[in-house]
Amino acid sequence: MLVGREGLSFLQFTNFYPAVNYPQLSNYEESYVQWIRRYILFHNKRHPNEMGTPEIEAFLTHLAIDQQVAAATQNQALNAILFLYRHVLQQELDSRIDAIRAKRPIRLPVVLSPEEARAIIQQTSGVYRLLLQLLYGSGLRLRECLELRIKDIDFAQNQLMVRSGKGGKDRITLFPKSTIEPLRIHLQQVKLIHQQDLELGYGSTVLPFAFDRKSPSADKQWTWQYAFPSSPSATPSPPTFYKAATTFAPFKNSSVTAMSKPP
Repeated sequence: MLVGREGLSFLQFTNFYPAVNYPQLSNYEESYVQWIRRYILFHNKRHPNEMGTPEIEAFLTHLAIDQQVAAATQNQALNAILFLYRHVLQQELDSRIDAIRAKRPIRLPVVLSPEEARAIIQQTSGVYRLLLQLLYGSGLRLRECLELRIKDIDFAQNQLMVRSGKGGKDRITLFPKSTIEPLRIHLQQVKLIHQQDLELGYGSTVLPFAFDRKSPSADKQWTWQYAFPSSPSATPSPPTFYKAATTFAPFKNSSVTAMSKPP
């Protein structure tokens, strides 16, 4: 149970203490405190034990209609009130909450024209250009592109296998013919660095799920390596692992690609 500075219960804290910041509370805890206080004050300081679903609906409707808050803000208020009843008061609500909900804004996606996309790509070079060409030409999300492994690239059919994409689904997509040769050259460089790492006793990569127990040597196999490992930041000490570049930096002249201990 959350407590205030003087050790009061969460409910006493929200009932009687003014709206001030308490350093010992995290951001989400402080937000919950403020929303519970506003809920109680909205109903003229009635005790939450005396209120229920109708009062919650009235407060949430007030936020949507009178305060015109965003949908995410209204959802946060609802979560704070549900936390109060379920975890502080340990009281289940007797019916479903059916308040007027704030509408999520419908926004048109910002889509670059082919000319604009080409202009951006032409301003880049090296691996950055290759990444942008794959993102644009293959319809990949950034994470999907950076987490491509060697075995996911099929030059014979110009296909990429996307693993665990949106919704956890795998899918196959094509990659532009203009990227075939640059991608081959890039992978030759990656393979050379990988071979140098193996000679130094490194060269392991993170394997999905529990595959390392099924195939203990797979972590050093070329086919399981990432196509876009991040650049080196420091000399590692065993055991170390290749990781996909979450924020990509191009290769430098080094025998060791980015390595870090697994989480």
